Amino acid sequence: MKRIAIKVGSNVLSRDDGSLDVTRMSALVDQIAELHREGIEIILISSGAVASGKNEIKVKGKLDDISARQLYSAVGQAKLINRYYDFFRKHGIACGQVLTTKASLATRNHYLNQKNCIGIMLENKVIPIMNENDTISVTELMFTDNDELSGMIAAMMDAETLIILSNINGIYTGLPTDPNSEVIREIDPEKDITDCIHTSKSAFGRGGMLTKYRIARKVAREGIEVIIANGKTENILPRLLRKNPDVVCSRFVPADKASSGIKKWIAHSDSFAKGEIHINANAAKALTGEKAVSLLPVGIVSVKGVFEKDDIVRIIDDAGRVIGVGKASYDSEKMRELTGCKGNKPVVHYDYLYLE
Repeated sequence: MKRIAIKVGSNVLSRDDGSLDVTRMSALVDQIAELHREGIEIILISSGAVASGKNEIKVKGKLDDISARQLYSAVGQAKLINRYYDFFRKHGIACGQVLTTKASLATRNHYLNQKNCIGIMLENKVIPIMNENDTISVTELMFTDNDELSGMIAAMMDAETLIILSNINGIYTGLPTDPNSEVIREIDPEKDITDCIHTSKSAFGRGGMLTKYRIARKVAREGIEVIIANGKTENILPRLLRKNPDVVCSRFVPADKASSGIKKWIAHSDSFAKGEIHINANAAKALTGEKAVSLLPVGIVSVKGVFEKDDIVRIIDDAGRVIGVGKASYDSEKMRELTGCKGNKPVVHYDYLYLE
């Protein structure tokens, strides 16, 4: 492998009392350093800032959720990155902090600027350590959690594999605490296994296994292998990459053909959508069929919202389901004029369309 993204969850880096588990952190850095020496480019997406900050300060009075998150992340992120810096320096490896927000990836230009920044770091053998900037990401444009961020980054940087480290071994056929449940070792992203997944969230993070599954499925469909594994398993990273059969984990089989760069961006841009295009049953059937087609004006039933040409829009079928997102070929006013008209010029071209 040449490039991988590794996401480390809060529960991997936290002790039961919420304090930072520096022993675990050091062990993971040792493993990453080993892979780095083998010539593998690594992007690290690390949670743990909020959990780290909680044990550093005594809060006066009661804080609301937003203020608490801002305070703890501001203090905890400094602690987290300093630990990483010291651990990597012992291996003679440079690392750098990259804090981002969902809003900063909303436009194509900002997205490409972020990609260029990470690319320059990798070219110079610097390990990017990424996290959401929780001090300012306090609106509806927050990432669901760092699982969502890691999926976007893996796609952005054309990683071959995304490894999501949690505190359980993978996706189970039922509750992980049920002795009759088993880890699903290989998952086809084209098959929906949502019913198998429990919805409880982690103690210190924002997300749960359902979020991990949805992100992993999307990324695998873009041609990137995704592995969900237990970050507390000894020497987990080298063992995963060497395909050690003794390691219990869930592996999402990547699609044979990788998506284009623009489609990868669009695939993760649902929350940036400025409007909706509602389509009829025939158009929905054509879009979701085996043949690659664009959305034509004749299939439009209605247009909602105000958007400009090249903005991201959601595609809604006749049952009210979101079946995809795409880049609008026209602004909302022109799109309304074209509604139901016959013509071969697409309102959303297939090259700029991602179907769920």
